[in-house]
Amino acid sequence: MSRPTRGLLAIALTAALWGTVPIATNGVYQVSGGNALSIGLFRLAFSLPVLVPIVLLRTGRADWRFKGRDAALLLLFGAAMALYQVCYFAAIPRVGVTIAALITLCTAPVLVALLSTVLLRERPGGRVVAAMGGAIVGTLLLVGSPRTTAQRPEAVSGVLLAFGAALSFATVALSGRALAGRYRDLQLVTIGMAGGALFLLPFALSTGLALHYPPAGWSLLLYLGLVPTALGYLLFFYGLRDTTATVASTINLLEPLTSAILAWLLFDERLGAAGLLGAALLLGAMALLLRDTKKARSRPCLRHKVMKGYMTRRGLDHPNSVWNFITVFRSPSTFTLPIMKAFIGSRSPVIMSTKSE
Repeated sequence: MSRPTRGLLAIALTAALWGTVPIATNGVYQVSGGNALSIGLFRLAFSLPVLVPIVLLRTGRADWRFKGRDAALLLLFGAAMALYQVCYFAAIPRVGVTIAALITLCTAPVLVALLSTVLLRERPGGRVVAAMGGAIVGTLLLVGSPRTTAQRPEAVSGVLLAFGAALSFATVALSGRALAGRYRDLQLVTIGMAGGALFLLPFALSTGLALHYPPAGWSLLLYLGLVPTALGYLLFFYGLRDTTATVASTINLLEPLTSAILAWLLFDERLGAAGLLGAALLLGAMALLLRDTKKARSRPCLRHKVMKGYMTRRGLDHPNSVWNFITVFRSPSTFTLPIMKAFIGSRSPVIMSTKSE
């Protein structure tokens, strides 16, 4: 089996594993009285015994010299990761796995594009406008599905929580992209996991940390932390060594599809005709942004070429040393670049390199 094929399979497996996160979370709800704060805390905390030793083995003392200007971004990175867990997991019992996953995962890249337009007053392209419109109509169709119509008050709060998770998702992506280049990829993710767990701990303790789970509940919590989180990120970074960021983003469309299929098979969640159309529009909006990303990357500017030459002379052009951090969070990087101009003061669409593992 060739290395590119192994990379594609690793990315596809990662997307499938990430798609099981809302399934396992719903399973915890069904076998115990757990809450979103506790489940989110345990997911992040249980991943650390695997990730921390690996990161420590791959990093040196110099890699842990944090710059003062990064403190606020690191805090934002960890807090947004914590908020993402809570909002996403709280939305699941209100609107179901399928709707929560589709709204959260498919609107996140749309929100990144929207932030670029609002904060920097840049005119969005035709594809971006079409993607935004498709995401809005798709969400409205999902909200009008039989499940949400029957439970209107709870469904509205669930949809808002899913949007909150998507916004947190976008914040994680943007802050992570600003930090990329100064920290190793898995190191930064592990810092985010640890920071998110520490951020959630006092809130979980003050509101009642759920500790009483049956064996099935603890097994699902361990699965959340060890398999889709720790193993998932390890597989993802392994796959990125031989897979382009754009291809990885496209394959990650499997994540919401995996969640929807498993929810149908295991929990008998059905969307109906309007819901299916809404799901198709959301997936289409996400795919449209990815296609726009490919188109933008196919036209490198002069400064991009200059940077590429510099990286080649420095020995940084190897595929193992350069990757697009934003893809980790399944959000097309092209739409984060305008936001990053505010951080790095650049007017160039150069994709910055990061330290490799």
